[in-house]
Amino acid sequence: MAKKPKTVFACTECGGQQAKWFGRCPDCGAWDSLVEEAPASEEGAKPLGGGLHGGRPTPLPEIRPGGEARIATGIDELDRALGGGLVPGAAVLIGGEPGVGKSTLQLQTAAGLASDRRILYITGEESSAQVAERAGRLGLHDRPLQILAETDLDTVLARMQDQDSQLAVVDSVQTVADGSLASAPGSVAQVRECAARLVRYAKQTGTVLCLVGHVTKEGALAGPRVLEHMVDTVLYFEGEQGGQYRLVRAIKNRFGSVNELGVFQMTGAGLEPVANPSALFLSEHEAPVPGAAVVASQEGTRPLLVELQALVAESPLAQPRRVAIGVERDRLSLLMAVLYRHAGVALFDQDVFINVVGGVDLSEPAADLAVAAALVSSLRSRALPERTIILGEVGLAGEVRAVGRIEDRLKEAAKLGFQRAVIPAGGADGLDGIGLTLHPVRRIEHALEVLLDG
Repeated sequence: MAKKPKTVFACTECGGQQAKWFGRCPDCGAWDSLVEEAPASEEGAKPLGGGLHGGRPTPLPEIRPGGEARIATGIDELDRALGGGLVPGAAVLIGGEPGVGKSTLQLQTAAGLASDRRILYITGEESSAQVAERAGRLGLHDRPLQILAETDLDTVLARMQDQDSQLAVVDSVQTVADGSLASAPGSVAQVRECAARLVRYAKQTGTVLCLVGHVTKEGALAGPRVLEHMVDTVLYFEGEQGGQYRLVRAIKNRFGSVNELGVFQMTGAGLEPVANPSALFLSEHEAPVPGAAVVASQEGTRPLLVELQALVAESPLAQPRRVAIGVERDRLSLLMAVLYRHAGVALFDQDVFINVVGGVDLSEPAADLAVAAALVSSLRSRALPERTIILGEVGLAGEVRAVGRIEDRLKEAAKLGFQRAVIPAGGADGLDGIGLTLHPVRRIEHALEVLLDG
């Protein structure tokens, strides 16, 4: 009789288990994703249960669409990232770097709702006294919030049922363990099983479940990839170490749009929402400076004005440096090639640096024209016109292509005092009444003439 293996190797992407280590997972094909863990114990294994709705199909016309009223958290920027608030029965996963403010935000949210709802805050990383001390620093010590310092999954589920909680915060899901599994807390099997049972309870009872998750050194949520598929909403908490601003970005939301962005400021009293984030990401210059351009980025449903800064200098190196912070490096290389081919601007012997003020990541192509203009402005040491917004995607043929929701972007710029806008000619129809002087352009060389020679 073959001996039972002492350990198994589980894939962090798909959760598949193998008897030995492979460089590539045989089930899903992911490379370097197998980690060693103890096998699940057969004794005392728990069945999955009776299903969410009795295990019987229901005709679609007989099902009432889920239109439950959302629960406003009282924190406007968090509600924006969630798509309007918390949905009863929804599971929300929030991840971020250590110390970025995940636990602080969850404690503020839970304490704010505790006055008129049954809220349970489960902490597996801190003691109840430590949570109370943090609540005291935030001025929340008098709130009727129930605190449970526990890591056993069965006990957590029992207390949630006893309290009949309307909202449960689990900080963090990697610390909770199922006693029927022999693997250590935080392993692939534990995270997958604990999250599955917690989400199943939330769906059955209508409890709002908020899970706090750790991240790996690469910045991805720790645990199996299936963890993000289990939940309804995934929020990433972003912020530079030592910086005072924090961004909460929705990368998955079954009840709202993705890429919604909430902006917070870290203060001594906790995280405070920022009402006008565009003002944060615009540097204050006494006079226009070369290499600075402003673009209106669209973050979900919110237009956000952001300043780009470029520095182009002659390189002493055989291979000039290319540094892009907040902009994709491949996109920067593409724009440099387009500038050379269609505008005659050669940057191959120059060190090129691009930075987005405030630590915002600009992934949409609407910033292409602003990046190109900032590069040429720095190269020629000529400042771009003051109070000018620049929008447009740049194609490989040198054309300036239209971008989405351009009217909303321009209205935000006009509200903040901008006077001119260089925009794609293909999206300029019907924009005359916004209050900006519009300069529609079709080619990148035409845009540079308007900005630097006009």
